Amino acid sequence: MARKHSKHGGYQDLPQAEEAPAEVPACWLCARPTGTTIVWHHPVPKSRGGRDVVPMHPICQRTVITHFTNSELQRHGNDVEALLADPTIRKFVDWVAKKDPDFNASTPKKKR
Repeated sequence: MARKHSKHGGYQDLPQAEEAPAEVPACWLCARPTGTTIVWHHPVPKSRGGRDVVPMHPICQRTVITHFTNSELQRHGNDVEALLADPTIRKFVDWVAKKDPDFNASTPKKKR
C-alpha cells in the first residue's frame, strides 16, 4: 500500500524556486505573440502523418484549416511562406496584425 505522507517530511520543507516568467511563443502564421489561449497546430495533419506542432492563435488556426484541405496542408508541410503566398491568407495576416493577441472573431467559410 502506498504511503500518504513521506517519512522525511512533505513538500513544505523544499525551498521555493524563483520561477522565471515563461517566454510567450510567437504565432507560426502571423508571427505575433500568442495570447492566453494557444492552439498547438499540426502543420501537416495527423491523418497525413504529421507529428510536429506549432503554436498559433485560435483565429489563425481556424483560418488555415478553413482555407486549405488536408492534402494541400500536406503539400505545404512546415513552409509557412507557401501558406502566406495565398492571397486570402496574406490579406488575413495583414488584417490581424493590428489586433490584440487575444482577439477572436468568426471565420468565414471558403467557397469551394
